[in-house]
Amino acid sequence: MSIGAVLDRLRPDFPDVTISKIRFLEAEGLITPQRSPSGYRRFTADDCERLRFVLTAQRDRYLPLKVIKDQLEAIDRGERVDPGTPRLLSTAKSWVAPAMDFESAGGRVSREALVERTGADAEFVSELLAAGLLTPGPGGFFDEDAVRLVEAAAALADYGLEARHLRAFKVSADREAGLVAQIANPIAKSKGAGARDRAEELTREVAALTVTLHTQLVKAAVRDALD
Repeated sequence: MSIGAVLDRLRPDFPDVTISKIRFLEAEGLITPQRSPSGYRRFTADDCERLRFVLTAQRDRYLPLKVIKDQLEAIDRGERVDPGTPRLLSTAKSWVAPAMDFESAGGRVSREALVERTGADAEFVSELLAAGLLTPGPGGFFDEDAVRLVEAAAALADYGLEARHLRAFKVSADREAGLVAQIANPIAKSKGAGARDRAEELTREVAALTVTLHTQLVKAAVRDALD
């Protein structure tokens, strides 16, 4: 298949995939298409399925390419690997950087359904919105990540932490995201093919490590508080 034929196969499930993205994945060593005598890329059905594995792991689990590459190498060795299975970051020791679930959960959840599914009352949801902890998407609808957020906030409320108290977590998250952006933005704005793809991959790696660091810092602080 030509690269255009591969795009036609993948775009129904991955509408954002581009020729640049496929070339980037090739440059990173995740696929190795053959070359015609005139230099054009030629893909097999196996190459296409390999791309589907990579794109699924990125979209559904937000896994870094280094982790996905480890999984593909395991498959090449005959091992059975699920792209949705959490794996350790290859850029850090396993006891330091466990894989983080950055699943991009879609969905179309109304405000009424959000209240019903989470068991939180409408007033509490309004407080989360007012505090900036919860933000609706287009049309005023929410996604599955919002459902998880409200569930967690409601559980914390049972321990006496109100929406206004949770604002501190939002401030902390925004600061961490800003640091990640400072690292990734110069790469995204640089010239050359695949710049944005490299920036997105770097964001996955750094974001996962920042979440790990945040988790360990909170654990250490809680231990100190208990002592």
